Amino acid sequence: MYLFQILLPLFTKNNRQISRAEFSRVNDELTKRYGGVTSYMRAPAEGLWITSGNKKARDQIVTIEVMTSTRAKRWWRKYQKTLERRFDQQYVVIRYQVCKTI
Repeated sequence: MYLFQILLPLFTKNNRQISRAEFSRVNDELTKRYGGVTSYMRAPAEGLWITSGNKKARDQIVTIEVMTSTRAKRWWRKYQKTLERRFDQQYVVIRYQVCKTI
């Protein structure tokens, strides 16, 4: 099994708040494709990093998780590009790990 995690921002590059409908859309798409999804929306995490201009940048993110028996890397890369456009981001993190259930 693989656990995929998508880190999605609450705000676009231009500081526009992303609507709840956009997150629901992601949940619906992933549920349709993989049969289920888990979203952590109530307590967004805060990211902090140094930009190329040596300035501090921060954002708030939510995590959406999917468990699947296949990796389908090509599909995930395409979906990542879709999310980057939809959420107006330079980069959306999608990571995965191999997991074994008990």
